[in-house]
Amino acid sequence: MENLFSLEGRTALITGGSRGIGEMIAEGYVKAGVKVYITSRKAPDCLATAERLSEFGTCIALPGDASGADGAKALAAEYLKHEDGLDILVNNAGAAWEAPFEEFPESGWDKVMDLNVKTPFFLTQALFQALKSRGTPEKPSKVINIGSIDGLSINMIQAYSYSASKAGIIHLTKRMALELAKDNIIVSAIAPGAFPSKMNRVAADHADLVAQHVPSGRVGVPEDMAGAAIFLASKAGDYVCGSTLAVDGGVTHARGGGGGIS
Repeated sequence: MENLFSLEGRTALITGGSRGIGEMIAEGYVKAGVKVYITSRKAPDCLATAERLSEFGTCIALPGDASGADGAKALAAEYLKHEDGLDILVNNAGAAWEAPFEEFPESGWDKVMDLNVKTPFFLTQALFQALKSRGTPEKPSKVINIGSIDGLSINMIQAYSYSASKAGIIHLTKRMALELAKDNIIVSAIAPGAFPSKMNRVAADHADLVAQHVPSGRVGVPEDMAGAAIFLASKAGDYVCGSTLAVDGGVTHARGGGGGIS
């Protein structure tokens, strides 16, 4: 049992790791003994988070725009200047866009789809050899895609491209998992519910109100997200292949197709 959840000595790259869900995972990994690289478009935020997390272990900032195929390849190249292999890739960076159906713009569609679906695919592709080099049957490499419960059930907020993108990454996780398992790379996903963050201002600013819609009676805390990410990255999660873990206090089952707050 003492090694079942151990991540000691592993290396991870977390996109969008300077804040929100990514920062929660990064902190959990650093404290678990992982050498963590985080990336973010906003260099000051990325550097500040890496400095804070370095109090607990090793966290290195790789600021830059990783969106799209070109951005993904550039990030992979930058990472490979520092390391010759990769144990854990967390595809977390994401964007959202909300607008009425009649007014929803193409720019809001493309921006969200490019970052939330295209980037995880091409970043994993660009880092495939690095992941493969570290993976063995006894200790496979891990790719963890961050989806959302909005990709599992319906949220009535008019964030059309966001919901579609998160459903897409959940399905893509299944397909990638079947392809990469033979190379000792296990792909899975996390679908977060209501976690206070800059992206989820409702949960951040109105936690008590949101909690009324959560069967567990509260919004998520960093330990909830870190625990799920550690489980999937560790030996304990080696047999979880292509699945999406909802970390939402039960919201997905409660709201069904009727919406709710997330």
